[in-house]
Amino acid sequence: MFETLGSLTASPWIYALVAVSIVLDVFLPVLPSGVLVITAAAAAAAAGAAGPVPVPVPEQVPDILLLLVIATSASVLGDMAAFRLGRRGGARLDRAIARSRRLTRAHERLGTALARGGGALVVIARFAPAGRSVVSLGAGKTQRKVAEFLPWSVLAGMAWAGYSVALGYFGTQWLGTQWLGTALSVVALFAAGALAAFLVRRPPPAAATAA
Repeated sequence: MFETLGSLTASPWIYALVAVSIVLDVFLPVLPSGVLVITAAAAAAAAGAAGPVPVPVPEQVPDILLLLVIATSASVLGDMAAFRLGRRGGARLDRAIARSRRLTRAHERLGTALARGGGALVVIARFAPAGRSVVSLGAGKTQRKVAEFLPWSVLAGMAWAGYSVALGYFGTQWLGTQWLGTALSVVALFAAGALAAFLVRRPPPAAATAA
């Protein structure tokens, strides 16, 4: 899989592929947007990787700053699309939320969390599997104001994109091998996702005390 993705990084279409994948994975969390970002960042670092044997790299590799900007912007666009859908979803979305334990929990927890400055949940959930979907839809469904949600979405997008790009780039720089740097970076991304999922599912301190 890494070989196939690696071949895509030599094409200027990698930016469009990254952007579309990130925007859509708020609705289809199975899309490998994080893997794409890491692979593209690893390709950008491969030319300067300090390995014992020089590794041939494509003439065209992704620009690391452009990749970071595109990943952040696409993350915010996807969040806002889900947020708008949550606000205007109507009865059909209500039924979907009622059938989903995670969406129901998000609906309950986000009712006042963003207004009270609890928007850090948006940042943490950005790393959790499907957490971005749950939080963005939940924030819209609870009729939060755009001004309450958007700054946290931007911060979440910057944190996630920065983390993913840094993993791929510095992992390859330090290890000196693109495929190994990419593989270990993907593992680190999944580990961060598992930790974020645990933090999102953990009940708030007040609930824990009451229990």
